[in-house]
Amino acid sequence: MHDVSLLETLIADLVTDLPAAIRLEKVVKTLRTHFHCGAVVILKREQDVLRPVASVGLAKEALGRRFLIDQHPRLAAIAATREAIRFEPDSPLPDPYDGLINDSPDGLLAVHDCMGISLYIEGQIWGVLTLDALTPGTFDDSTIRALQRASLLVEAAVRMSMIEQNIRALRSYQRDNQHPYANEVNDSNEIIGRSASLMKVLQELEVVAHSELPVLLLGETGVGKELFARELHRLSPRHQQPLVYVNCAALPETLAESELFGHTRGAFSGASHERAGRFDSADGGTMFLDEVGELPLAIQAKLLRVLQNGEIQRLGSDRSHRVNVRIVAATNRDLQQHVKAGDFRADLYHRLSVYPLPIPPLRDRDDDIALLAGHFLELNRTRLGVRALRLSPAAEHALQRYDWPGNVRELEHTISRAAIKALSLGAHRNDIVTIDAHLLDLPTAIAQPDIQDVLVANQHTTFTPGSMNLREAVQELQRQFILQALTQTGYNWAQAARILDVDPSNLHKLASRLGLK
Repeated sequence: MHDVSLLETLIADLVTDLPAAIRLEKVVKTLRTHFHCGAVVILKREQDVLRPVASVGLAKEALGRRFLIDQHPRLAAIAATREAIRFEPDSPLPDPYDGLINDSPDGLLAVHDCMGISLYIEGQIWGVLTLDALTPGTFDDSTIRALQRASLLVEAAVRMSMIEQNIRALRSYQRDNQHPYANEVNDSNEIIGRSASLMKVLQELEVVAHSELPVLLLGETGVGKELFARELHRLSPRHQQPLVYVNCAALPETLAESELFGHTRGAFSGASHERAGRFDSADGGTMFLDEVGELPLAIQAKLLRVLQNGEIQRLGSDRSHRVNVRIVAATNRDLQQHVKAGDFRADLYHRLSVYPLPIPPLRDRDDDIALLAGHFLELNRTRLGVRALRLSPAAEHALQRYDWPGNVRELEHTISRAAIKALSLGAHRNDIVTIDAHLLDLPTAIAQPDIQDVLVANQHTTFTPGSMNLREAVQELQRQFILQALTQTGYNWAQAARILDVDPSNLHKLASRLGLK
């Protein structure tokens, strides 16, 4: 493809009506074809971090990574200039994508050729564009010049995507009579994922954030309820005021009242001076009551008064004063059952759950597991000082098959533990360190169909060595077995799961992985 053809293709995509994400995906695919390289990535700069927003040729988990610019000298060099930069195959600077290129054998081959250019929008750096190749000599002076010219159209595509996103947001605000959002949250509080179930919750969160309604976040341990509370506060009109976090389960019953509402001097032994409570600190902002189901009944009555009248009374005082606080609560318990058991006040429950918002467990977010794993891999690469940290295909497979009863927190701990084990077993920090499945210590999540039973059910199917490898043969048998169960049940997935003696959520995972969904 000639340089003119590249520019014509990029221009054609610019004038086509496309969703923002698809527009940028088409850009990176066009560039990969033209420059005959292994991977192309567009990364957006967010303070001191570069976040991939579109990529082709990289492992899926790379989209979940966040690259600290100061820790990646190649990315730092690209971001520091407006000119396109090429790194020679023998460059001593580590490549951030080592071990992440899909076309490399086993993903272990280090990137050989690399070039990139910074992207500017309205005179300010927006991000960077990188191109990587496994074959030395792929890039030369002519490709550098071509990239310099093409970058103008890439910037135009980014600008077009931003305009489209702003238009959709403006329409949403006008429809819901809302106000513009606050500034973006920093990456330490970022909710990572693209699954349909997560997007649904985030969309709901955007709407309720602009109200003053109390919100009750419901979800299993480890789903990240605190992140959703922070996101709700960030999107609310109170975003410039404090967000005060209280772990109700960690409050000693004897000190809970003082901690929440404050106390006067002499209110109890050791109270040598007057002290304001957490509600005073949150005045004008948001109070996040984590594990609210653990609050003692006596404190529940006082909390109800705050919700009803906006009034608090310090321990030891006979006077009350008003505070303006929005309550966001969270629990992993079934509060309705606790109400029936008399452990939680019914009136407080109804006040807190004006808007209940269930947070999906990780097992219902299949598409997010790889992204989250990539995010945690990059965090551990930074903490441990490793050149590159990646998952083997078997490890990726194990992560997708596991049910994650501990949710995102368990995934984070699993990746961290496996990274440390890899180093303790002799891996060097200046190598591309691969985490294999056995380092994850995960039990098998999906029972494999009995091969003999499958063969009987598929007597007319011939599997011969050489026509496919063992892994492909097992996958084909699984695929046919599932299809037979679906056909037998009229494509009722729940009934098919019962016939196959597999958990329904695991059947959906396996079917997705086998290309049946």
